[in-house]
Amino acid sequence: MTRELMVPRTAAKVTFGLICLAILASHTISMSRWSEARGVYDDVCYLRQAHLFQLFGLRGLNTDVSMDSDRYFVGKLKEIALSEPENPQRWPCHVHKLGGKLVLQYPPGTGFLLALFPSGFQVAPLYISASIIVCGFALLGIFIARSVPSVIGAGLFGALAIYSMINPAKASYSVAPTVALCSIVGFLTALWLTRAKRSLWPIALIGLLIGASVNFRLPNILLASGYCLFLAVGFMRSRTLTILLDALAFGAGVAIGMAPTLIAQAINAGSPFATTYGASDAVGPAFNVSVLGEYMRDTQSILMTLSIGWTLWVLRAGTRAARQIALIVSGNLLINLGFFLSHPIFTPYYVVPIAMLSTWTLSFAWLMQPHEETEPAALQSEALV
Repeated sequence: MTRELMVPRTAAKVTFGLICLAILASHTISMSRWSEARGVYDDVCYLRQAHLFQLFGLRGLNTDVSMDSDRYFVGKLKEIALSEPENPQRWPCHVHKLGGKLVLQYPPGTGFLLALFPSGFQVAPLYISASIIVCGFALLGIFIARSVPSVIGAGLFGALAIYSMINPAKASYSVAPTVALCSIVGFLTALWLTRAKRSLWPIALIGLLIGASVNFRLPNILLASGYCLFLAVGFMRSRTLTILLDALAFGAGVAIGMAPTLIAQAINAGSPFATTYGASDAVGPAFNVSVLGEYMRDTQSILMTLSIGWTLWVLRAGTRAARQIALIVSGNLLINLGFFLSHPIFTPYYVVPIAMLSTWTLSFAWLMQPHEETEPAALQSEALV
């Protein structure tokens, strides 16, 4: 490559790198001023789980109301002016389970991460740490970009990803660590399929991280769906030991990663496979036009449109490796969006994980794809799997 071409590419990398760092610095200042008593039920409930870990260690997996021996949660409820904070039957985010237990509905992962920081200053460090991880992978994408257009694309997406750590990620404490993991999984997915010789460790680590994300939000298990479809179809078509080992490594990784949630459910709900959520949350599909309209008017619509459009483009114009990755993303999008858009409850963050995982994966797939002709898929005859 000539020096004349390298100079603008380097300048673009420096420019977008500084933009990403500037957004991170601005967010860090803003996050450091956040209040931990903004009046949201979910917030204080995650903080209760964190307090249980700080007070009892791993025994904090037991979230029964009897564990509130120092009246920490009562004090938190008084801070947000909840009526009858002394009455456990009125406590938000708690559900009745077998044996008369009244337990937290959330998996333990978010509370565990919050417990790593000092009480009273937990949320800001959690978000700042997650934002640093996201920024790190944004800078990595900019660094490995091979052309000015790819630098611009990686830079714009990186800036969007860092910006999203406040809006919409602030809507739930579980979203920040989930999105940080999505950036790592996106990179590993591209690394797994774009290398000339596949290794077992990337897909095993992908499974482990997706399993770990279930500890933040139970619906994150759906993030594994595209990988399951890809591996299942690949094995049925080729019947090779390599794909079978990939599938086993992925499945084992998911199971190990989500083990804390299975243990917590066994303690609180009586079985590893019994949810700690109440009936109002554990509902099946019930397509509602009003819910779809809420998503279309929300910031999430931008992320959904970007994910779908980018997937279609890579399927058409990417290399063989990039199109394989786009097939995983397609399956993931189809199942996740199908689930959440037919869910009778709307929130400002439900589809953020799948949108961010999809875009991170596609971004690294495009940046890391091998140097080969990127003819439209319709003109190429080789199998995708």
